[in-house]
Parts: sequence; C-alpha cells; structure tokens
Amino acid sequence: MESALDYWTAKALLDWQVEMGVDEAIQDAPINRYDLPDKPPKATASPQAPAPRDPASAPAAPAAAPGPEDAVAAARQAARAAQDLDGLRAALAAYEHCDLKAGARNLVFADGIAGAPVMILGEAPGRDEDREGRPFVGRAGQLLDKMLAAIDMGRAREDAPVYISNVLPWRPPQNRTPEKAEIAMMLPFVERHIQLAAPKLLVLMGNTPCQALLGRSGITRMRGQWAEALALPVLPMFHPAYLLRTPAAKREAWADLLALKAKLKELA
Repeated sequence: MESALDYWTAKALLDWQVEMGVDEAIQDAPINRYDLPDKPPKATASPQAPAPRDPASAPAAPAAAPGPEDAVAAARQAARAAQDLDGLRAALAAYEHCDLKAGARNLVFADGIAGAPVMILGEAPGRDEDREGRPFVGRAGQLLDKMLAAIDMGRAREDAPVYISNVLPWRPPQNRTPEKAEIAMMLPFVERHIQLAAPKLLVLMGNTPCQALLGRSGITRMRGQWAEALALPVLPMFHPAYLLRTPAAKREAWADLLALKAKLKELA
C-alpha cells in the first residue's frame, strides 16, 4: 500500500519535529548494540596495489606554506624596505603570510596625525574598525576619544594630536586574542611603523601591545609604570574595552592619563 504522504507533507512534518527539538531518529523496535553477530563478517579481498607510476609523469607537489620563521623573515624584509608610512601600508597590504587577512574586510592601518608626540598602540581591530578601516571607532574608541579630550588631546587636534594604530591590522575571528605567531609576524611592521611615525612616547593599551614590545603581559600590574621600548618612554594602560567592562578601573586610567600629560610636559 502506498503511503498517503507526499514529499511536501512529509517534509513539513519533519521540519515541525526539528522545530520542536527532535535531534535523533529511532526505529520502532529497540536495537541491542552489545549483541555480537553469530558469524564474523567475511573478510573481503584486499584491492590489488596499483602499479608504480613513473616519477617523471607524476604531478608536482604543491609548494609548502612558509613556516613561522619564514613568515617573520618576509615581514622583516618588507617592513625594512618601506621608506614612509604609505609604503608601509602598501607592504602590509601585499603581505600574504597572515591568515587573518583572508577573513577581514579591511586593512586597519592608523588614524590621527602622523608625527604626533604620542602614539597609541592597541591590540587589533574589532567589528566596527574592520568595517570602517580605522582603529578605535567603536564603543571603546569613543571612550578613548573622551579620555584624550579630558587631558586636552585628540586624534584630530592639531595643537595636541595623537597617532593611533594596532599590533594587528586585521580583525581576528570573533575578536579573539591574537596568537603569539600572529604577533611575531606583525612585530617587524609595528616596529617600522613606530620608527616612521617618530613619536616622543608610546601608550600601550592592553596586554597584546605590552607582550609585543615589552615581552611581557599582566596589564593590571604593569599599568601606570613607565618602561622603555625602541628607545622611547612607554606607558602601559588599560584598554578602553576593559574600562567599559570594569568601570571601577577608570580611577587608575585617570591617574595614567595625568601621568601621560605630565610626561609630555617633561619631554617638551
């Protein structure tokens, strides 16, 4: 006897069961999975091994992907060849050894005024930054702008400008923490970026830039303590995204901003 259900009716019923949370199909009668078969299955004849092929006629094996050391060496060579910031941006755009590039919408290079006495280095672009192609434009970036304005500074202020970038120019998937290999790959570009931008001091926001330039992390212990990297004074600070999650830490952030302002006066 033919089933009274046509294809579309059966599909509708199946879709309804999936909507109700059904995730497994069962049979009318239970099956004992512990039962052993009465007779062992017959062994099937093994297929005959193929005849050896002529090595000359075999297709060439694909080139192996460069190892981490090769990727860092390529980054170092590309960064060293850049003579200005535009050349460095072009070198980053042409760099093909970082897998993050394939999943990002835009290369996020920098914002603010190049040559500013303060260069702020963050971790990596987020969703908003990836969409716009500029660093620190989401909620964390808006808080950063307010923090800078509180000490009479800003990325667009010609009288007291800042220059902003990140360790990674491409957004990691789901905003995950950058991996050590990715940081090592981008470090030659970061160092060259700092040399070409020529700031008087650096602000490292969060653990990733501290790990990249200072070789250590633990921002809650390091924040507010001046260090040195690339012959420049370095101030580790909480990332604005952390301050959004932990408003109580804004008191320490304010103290760090005052220390930044005082250091600038000292250097001037």
